[in-house]
Amino acid sequence: MIKQNNSEKVFTVFNYIFLFITCFITLYPLWHVAMASISDPLIVYSRRGFFFLPAGQMTLRGYTLVLANPNIGVAFLNTLFYVIVGTGLSMFLTILGAYVLSRKGLYWNIIVMKMIIFTMYFQGGLIPFYLLVRNLGLLDTRWSIILPVAVNTWNLIIMRTAFANVPESVVESARLDGASDWRIIWVIAVPLAQATVAVIALFYAVYRWNEWFNPAIFISSKSKYPLQLLLREILLFNDTSSMTQLGSVGQSQQESYRMLVKYCTIMVATIPILIVYPFLQRYFISGIMIGSVKG
Repeated sequence: MIKQNNSEKVFTVFNYIFLFITCFITLYPLWHVAMASISDPLIVYSRRGFFFLPAGQMTLRGYTLVLANPNIGVAFLNTLFYVIVGTGLSMFLTILGAYVLSRKGLYWNIIVMKMIIFTMYFQGGLIPFYLLVRNLGLLDTRWSIILPVAVNTWNLIIMRTAFANVPESVVESARLDGASDWRIIWVIAVPLAQATVAVIALFYAVYRWNEWFNPAIFISSKSKYPLQLLLREILLFNDTSSMTQLGSVGQSQQESYRMLVKYCTIMVATIPILIVYPFLQRYFISGIMIGSVKG
C-alpha cells in the first residue's frame, strides 16, 4: 500500500466529496421521478418539493394507465425501429468509412480527413438542412430521422483511430492468405477493435433513443412519433388526456392523476436505455485499459 502525505490525503478527501456530490446531483432527479411515480396521486398533485421516498400509499396505477395508452405502444415501437435500424445503418457506414480512412496507402487521406473534420465546426444551418430533407422527399417519413444523420463525424474519427491501431502485419498476413478487404474488415478489424465498436454502438443507440428535435421538424404524423417526442408533448402541453380518460379513472380524479402519469411516462421512456449500460460496461473498462497500455 502506497503511503500518502498530508496534501495527498486532503486531496483524496476532497476528491471523494466532490465525486459524491456529483453523483448525487446526477442521480437524484431520476430517483425523485421514480419515487413520485409510485406515490399516491393526490399527494403528487398537491405536493411541491422533493420525493426521497414514496409518499402515501404506494401504487402502480400510473404505470397501468401509461402502458394501456395505445400512443405509448406505437411510439415505443417507432423508437425501437429508429434505434435498431438507425444504429445498424450508422455502424455499418461508420465502420466502412473508418476502415478506409485508417489505411495508410489511401490517396488524399489527409485532405479527406480535413474535409470531414470541417463539418464538425461549420454547418449549413437548420433551414438548408430542412430544405435538403424536403428536396429528397423524406419529409414525414421514418427515413428522415435515420438517413440525414446516419454518420457522426466524431464517432467516425474515434473508429478510424481504433482501426489504425490494428497491426499492419496482421492485415498483410490476411491479404497473403487471399482475404479480401471486406473479409479483413469484419473478421479481423472489427473483432480487434470490439471495445471501441461496442462503445460507438452505444453512443449511436443512446442518441437515437433520446432524439426528438429532428422528428419534431420532419415528422407531422403522430403515428410515426418516437417516444421522446410524445413525452415532450405530454410534459410541455400537459397532454395526458388519452391516458386519464381511458375509463379507469373517473372525471373527478383525472386532474389529480396528471402529474403521476407524467412521472410514469418519464420512467417508461428512461428505464429501457439504462438497462443497456451494465451489459456494455466491460467494453468501456476494456477501452480505457487498452488506451493506458498503449499510452
